[in-house]
Amino acid sequence: MAAQETVDHKYVYDFSEGNKDLKELLGGKGANLAEMTNLGLPVPPGFTITTEACQAYLATGREPDGLAGQIEAHLESLERAMGKRLGDPQDPLLVSVRSGAKFSMPGMMETVLNVGLNDQSVEGLARQASGSAGQAASGGADRFAWDSYRRLIQMFGKTVCEVPGEEFEHALDEIKSARGTDNDLDLDADDLRGLVDAYKKIFLKHTGREFPQQPREQLDLAIRAVFESWNAERAVLYRRQERIPADLGTAVNVVTMVFGNLGPDSGTGVAFTRDPASGAQGIYGDYLANAQGEDVVAGIRNTVPLQELEQLDKSSYDELLGIMARLEEHYRDLCDIEFTIERGKLWMLQTRVGKRTAAAAFVIAGQLVDEGLIDLDEALHRVNGAQLAQLMFPRFQLDHEFAPVATGIGASPGAASGTVVFTSARAVELAAEGRSVILVRRETNPDDLNGMIAAKGILTSRGGKTSHAAVVARGMGKTCVSGADAIEVNVPAKRFTVAGQTVDEGDVVSIDGTTGKVYLGEVPVMPSEVVQYFEGSLDPEHIDNPLVRAVHRIMTHADGKRRLAVRTNADTGADAARARRFGAEGIGLCRTEHMFLGDRRELVERLILARAPGEREAALAALLPLQRADFEEIFREMDGLPVTVRLIDPPLHEFLPPLEQLAVNVAVAQERGEDVAKEEALLAAVRRMHEENPMLGLRGVRLGLVIPGLFAMQVRAIAEAAVSCTRGGGAAKPEIMVPLVGAVQELETVRAEAEKIIAEVVGDSGVEVLIGTMIEVPRAALTAGQIAEAAEFFSFGTNDLTQMGWGFSRDDVEGAFFWRYLELGIFGISPFESIDRDGVGRLIRIAAEEGRAARPGLKLGICGEHGGDPDSVHFFHEVGLDYVSCSPFRVPVARLEAGRAVVESGGSDSR
Repeated sequence: MAAQETVDHKYVYDFSEGNKDLKELLGGKGANLAEMTNLGLPVPPGFTITTEACQAYLATGREPDGLAGQIEAHLESLERAMGKRLGDPQDPLLVSVRSGAKFSMPGMMETVLNVGLNDQSVEGLARQASGSAGQAASGGADRFAWDSYRRLIQMFGKTVCEVPGEEFEHALDEIKSARGTDNDLDLDADDLRGLVDAYKKIFLKHTGREFPQQPREQLDLAIRAVFESWNAERAVLYRRQERIPADLGTAVNVVTMVFGNLGPDSGTGVAFTRDPASGAQGIYGDYLANAQGEDVVAGIRNTVPLQELEQLDKSSYDELLGIMARLEEHYRDLCDIEFTIERGKLWMLQTRVGKRTAAAAFVIAGQLVDEGLIDLDEALHRVNGAQLAQLMFPRFQLDHEFAPVATGIGASPGAASGTVVFTSARAVELAAEGRSVILVRRETNPDDLNGMIAAKGILTSRGGKTSHAAVVARGMGKTCVSGADAIEVNVPAKRFTVAGQTVDEGDVVSIDGTTGKVYLGEVPVMPSEVVQYFEGSLDPEHIDNPLVRAVHRIMTHADGKRRLAVRTNADTGADAARARRFGAEGIGLCRTEHMFLGDRRELVERLILARAPGEREAALAALLPLQRADFEEIFREMDGLPVTVRLIDPPLHEFLPPLEQLAVNVAVAQERGEDVAKEEALLAAVRRMHEENPMLGLRGVRLGLVIPGLFAMQVRAIAEAAVSCTRGGGAAKPEIMVPLVGAVQELETVRAEAEKIIAEVVGDSGVEVLIGTMIEVPRAALTAGQIAEAAEFFSFGTNDLTQMGWGFSRDDVEGAFFWRYLELGIFGISPFESIDRDGVGRLIRIAAEEGRAARPGLKLGICGEHGGDPDSVHFFHEVGLDYVSCSPFRVPVARLEAGRAVVESGGSDSR
């Protein structure tokens, strides 16, 4: 019975059987082709092989039972509908075989066009083409047919049989050179016949067999190649970069070929219903006459703006605009559309919700609300914290000294300066050394993905807003300028020339992905207007900037929706003031150890060297007023907002010179006969306190219990500062956090001493001081019910909790082996960057649940680096924390994501 169920499983869907909601099964391309078919739009007939078929193939290495028969049945149905047979010598049906995963992965997987051509059907295709007035008049029917055949051999060879693509390129360059041209269109039919022969020889040399002449064999092999391309290196790398699950698989779309390279009355293009770079409304896209779709995205020939199609073919242009408007209204979003015009007939090859820049995401979301297509909840859903963070980066500060040497197309905005490199490998190499690089290419291709990820920006001399470089850069948030055709790129020589100047690898250039301008040298930057808005220097109600207005509107809605409060990690008054301007609602982590640095090190040394109680007390007494002044400044800036102060956390020897360096200095001084009594005492103290693993040693609460008076001094300074601030007319809400607690008895001991000091200092001032702990030791999370009896709040220190939970030393492992874990897919992302929900996240969930069970009013927060990570914020909302705390710059990101977390969880209650 199980075998029968497998055979009967449906693996193939006609376009008329699907819809846009079946992306997981049919992939994005297949689901949207089905949707357009159902809307009655002109879609070439075809069918989709499901992602389930791909998953089964990848799991077993063979096609699942029943797939071959279903493909045959749908192919026969397609042949009947078209009145042609696949690869028929007289009147051939040709198809394209295209990938299509649930999530868009531009250029990462495989496509094969013109499947069904062979030595006989190429002649039949020429006879078909002769029916075109343009082809007949120009005598180009033969040329078109042989050009299509050479494309098939090239794509099939590279995609299906792993023939090196550069060999085909070399053969094409050789024949163009022999004809004295650099334009493919200057080659005639005889040239292309010769090229087909050359390509066949290349194919034979690398595969040991002749190019397959059976159309069905071509189709089957192409389908398998698309399945296998899901696990190609570049596709795997892209999925990791974009956090796309590895087990989804790709669908395969078999689509009747329509030809944009049939002559001047044909062409191909890509259109956007709004500008994907800025979000501005209008007509955006690229068109290329007498070309196939791959020519547009590959950037091989520079396109013309879509508006020029109106002069070339007004009927098709008008029809296209009508379809664009209909699709945008139907999808309620920016649509990215691929189309072909064959002999004046418009065909829709694909639509999808288009990738866009961060700025465009906010602007478009606001526009669609104004147009009544979406509400503010949906607008909030359509933007994210990563995009907001991009908008907060600086931009170029230009004056008369900086004149552009070239202007291309601003394909993905931002300001990037860096060292010029010409290969992906070199980009990766220099980026690993910590250098900023600009990857310069004629045009990029999927093999450049490693370099594009490593680079700060991408500059190409060819292509448009829909080229590979542009689409991938926008998806990754990378600055990109494409189609800067004044630049002559010479990759073998590692240089480019522009405006009479030569730029060699290693020189510095700057690129502006908004304006498309290219500058020699490093251009200074200025703050973004979004940052100026958050800092209060721009009034969103009175500025003619659609981006700032959109950000303000969506942030206001996010603040109204969110349940999580957002605090900041700040150790100085200046940091606190900036974070408050960014919307922080308090301080979730004030690190007191930062207050012991600089010219205060001498006092710390006195504390460490103290051998008698009197010496220790004198050192603490000297530190007390300095700490008190620090806290007073912070309380004033946070007037009325809670401030969580973490008592000193690192081991004291971190404030002393390194052991090895100090030992050498003492030995040298002794050789010279110098008085080194003080240095010898310091060396003895450092040796006494030296630990093999200080992160697991004498630090945090342990240090406070071992060094008498240390925590008491800090508690007194906090309480006195709070009282001083209150009596001066302000309001202070201090929260004292005891770090590294692993047992409730540790906290109880510190709390008993702290409460006595607080009662003595506070008196009748009205100041209330909460005492809580940092949950950063796994044992603390697992005994949270006990610890909550002595704590009024928990703050999760996810940096140490991750470090101890995984057994990783954060200072060592990220550079040592994390790259390999990411490469192998053990990690999708570093657990120090985004919370490990299954492990560390479970510890947080346990601590939250058991802590609140023991103390229902327990306040819960998080102050590790994860507090500003968009994905992690959603988790903290889910487990019921009260607030997240992050660096000042990340406060707006956390505010936005806290609002999105409510919307995406289906909630509607604001705080």
